Amino acid sequence: MKKFVYIVTDRNRTSLHVGMSADLIKTLDFYKQMPSLFFDNAQQLTRLVYFEEFKTESQALSRFKLISRFTRMQKERLVRSCNPDWIDLTIGLDFEHITMNRPIPTQVKMPLTIMS
Repeated sequence: MKKFVYIVTDRNRTSLHVGMSADLIKTLDFYKQMPSLFFDNAQQLTRLVYFEEFKTESQALSRFKLISRFTRMQKERLVRSCNPDWIDLTIGLDFEHITMNRPIPTQVKMPLTIMS
């Protein structure tokens, strides 16, 4: 089973929160439904800016503990190493999640009149 270690932030990048989850999409939905979970409403943690995927829980837990001890500057360097523009990565995950759950047709169906 996959495990994820992630960093989420608010729109102003004032808070960086490190977390660990088995289902990243559900966790991010939970953050969006509970806007004042960690902070006040001005600091909604809704932007996924970094994540790593692991095969085992022990690997993810050791990485989570390591990143949790990072200073803010180290966390920012980690995010910028793979996401220099701090783009919300949820968009890509949603697309991957949608395409994984929906069969993608491999054949294009065309009307017979176009082919003649």
